[in-house]
Amino acid sequence: MDIGGRRSGRGTAVADIGLGTAFAVAIVFQAIALAVSWGGRYWLFDLAAGVVVCTIALTRRRHRVRATVAGLAVAAGTILVARAAELPAEPGPAMALGLAVLMGSAVRTLAVAWAGAASVAGLAVVILSHLATAPSSSGAVAALNGIGWVAALTVGLCLRLFDTGRRATIDRVRRDERLELAREMHDVVAHHITGIVLQAQATQILARRRPENQENSLAGIETALAGIETAGSEALTAMRRVVGVLRDTDDAAPAMPGPEHLSELVRRFDNHGPAVRLRLPDGPSAWPPEVTTTVYRVVQESLTNVSRHAPHARSVEVSVAQDRQAVRVEVLDDAPPAPAGSPLRSGYGLVGMRERVEALGGTLCAGPRPRQGWSVIATLPVAVREPR
Repeated sequence: MDIGGRRSGRGTAVADIGLGTAFAVAIVFQAIALAVSWGGRYWLFDLAAGVVVCTIALTRRRHRVRATVAGLAVAAGTILVARAAELPAEPGPAMALGLAVLMGSAVRTLAVAWAGAASVAGLAVVILSHLATAPSSSGAVAALNGIGWVAALTVGLCLRLFDTGRRATIDRVRRDERLELAREMHDVVAHHITGIVLQAQATQILARRRPENQENSLAGIETALAGIETAGSEALTAMRRVVGVLRDTDDAAPAMPGPEHLSELVRRFDNHGPAVRLRLPDGPSAWPPEVTTTVYRVVQESLTNVSRHAPHARSVEVSVAQDRQAVRVEVLDDAPPAPAGSPLRSGYGLVGMRERVEALGGTLCAGPRPRQGWSVIATLPVAVREPR
């Protein structure tokens, strides 16, 4: 379940509905204005041209380059036909709005060369509109299109800069999370390799014992070799799970935090946040070190998000469960629904959590609960070592 993707799809649909409504209002307004001022059926041509360009603007996401070219071409052709047939000057308000959407979208999303070409072509349409305006006209239509071009260029550039900054921040968060995992891998592998070295040294000592202790020596050597095999397997498993997934925070997790560290983390949060109920698995939890640290990080980041974005939450429930295949971490709060228009909890902390969880082959789902509150659910696979 990709809540983030689903929320983005809903946001796009809402934006398109709002934009379509604005187009419809502009088209109807222009048709009524022309029918009143020009009389007859002069409004039909403007209506048809406005509908075409606005439709192209609504479907721009399918192919932005083609949509921009088609919209500008229709606008240029409409200007020439209106001038030759002595129809009301074009583009009208509805078409100008559609062209502004196409221009702003092109400047925001297309490659630099295409965005520049779209800007120049849009300016050419504005100039053509001015040149085609009858001398007796006030030039209001050309002025309207000029304002639309400037607004589209400004908004498109601002959104392009915002998107670039956001992508850079997301890349930095992901890089930092990978560096944190790399440091953890170094600690884990160094721990196992040290154990291998100690076991190998003990084996050499046993091998040099006198012949009368040969039977005990062989038993000790066999035990030491089994220990070396186990330590080596654990080191290789840790490397396979983390290698290639290369975050540095002031409140970093302990090197190898266990469930007791989660209890300490919850106690610290209780001092400046809502009450937290913590449920841990019964009995010892023999998780791989990289899974243990990730469980800690998910709980830490989730509690941080509660303190930042849900100040009215009364309680938080943290549950950690384990079976033979996976560890499941669930953090639920009961914050009341956010007012309309307020930002959702979709900051860069979720990006880091998802990067870490998915790097270990797990899944992470975060989003609003059905009635109130927010949930973060992470599932991390764990390998169960069969008895030898």
